[in-house]
Formats: sequence, structure tokens, C-alpha cells
Amino acid sequence: MSHDPRPAVFLDRDGVINRNFLRDGVSCPPLTPEEFEFLPGVAEAARRLKEAGYVLVVVSNQPDVARGSTTRERVERLNDLVRAALPVEDVLCCFHDRGDGCDCRKPLPGMLLEAARRWRLDLGRSFMVGDRLTDVLAGQAAGCRTVLVAAAFAGAGDSKPDHRAADLAAAAEWILSQPSCRGEA
Repeated sequence: MSHDPRPAVFLDRDGVINRNFLRDGVSCPPLTPEEFEFLPGVAEAARRLKEAGYVLVVVSNQPDVARGSTTRERVERLNDLVRAALPVEDVLCCFHDRGDGCDCRKPLPGMLLEAARRWRLDLGRSFMVGDRLTDVLAGQAAGCRTVLVAAAFAGAGDSKPDHRAADLAAAAEWILSQPSCRGEA
């Protein structure tokens, strides 16, 4: 068994793994387990990436906790659904809002750097898959290649990801086609 740093695929949660909701014209995450719905192809894509040797880590901004519209416990219940259904190593969340001055809120790379320390990850051989500009910028800041998943409310503007994909299944297909990035299972 090798102890060399392993490559990872960092996954944003809302809009990549599960469906977002439009509430009052704003993209919102699900609030309850009953609302939580995995997007098509997510389980198969995650399985294929894991089998190829990638460590899967979910990194998610959850500012609604700081804003008071949900609780950390509610968010963790939803994260437990992800842990139970997908072969993820970890789920890291930033519960801060924009003005809180933390280093974990994407577009800053704090969650990716923490996961790299915790799980001995090789960021240079890793990928960040997200549906927003903040995901792309966090991945780039951490030294990862980035994939922007198309979303109705991506807010991705002028982002320059390494690749654009319709969904996680298409992102996984592209990641698995990249030379010299695969891990050892």
C-alpha cells in the first residue's frame, strides 16, 4: 500500500450532487431530507471515480446557517444522506457568510487545503467540480484542475475552468480520460 499523496475529486454539493431549488428567484439548497434529491447519474459517476483511485471529498458553502435560515444540524442531516449514498471520504462545509472573514468559504481554498492535509491528497493531480465561479476559483487557488457543471443558476460569468460539463456524469467521463491524473485504487 502506497503512502504517497493521492489525487482527489472535490465535489460541490448543491447543484452538482443534488438538485437546487428556486425560491423567490434565488437558487437555494434543500432544507429537509424530504426535499433532498440526488441528480441523475451522480451515484454511478462517484462510483467510477472512486474505483479509478480518486478520493472523493465534498466541499460546500452553507451560508444559510450564518444567515439563520437553517441550522448546522439540518445541514449535517443532509450531508449524512450524501455519506450514506456515495463513496465519499469526507464532507466539509463552511457555515460562514461573505463578510465573516473566514478562510474556508469558497472562492478561498481553505476546505480543499484542509482535506489535503487530513487525507494526504495531491492537489496538483486533483480536480474541483462545481457549478459556480466560486468553485472554479477555489479549485484554481488550491492548484487543482477545474470542471464547471452547467446549472441554471451557475453565476459562473467569466470563469475559466479547465473543462465544462453538462453534469457530474459528464465531468467524471472527462476526468477519467485525463492522462497521468488517475490514482492507484
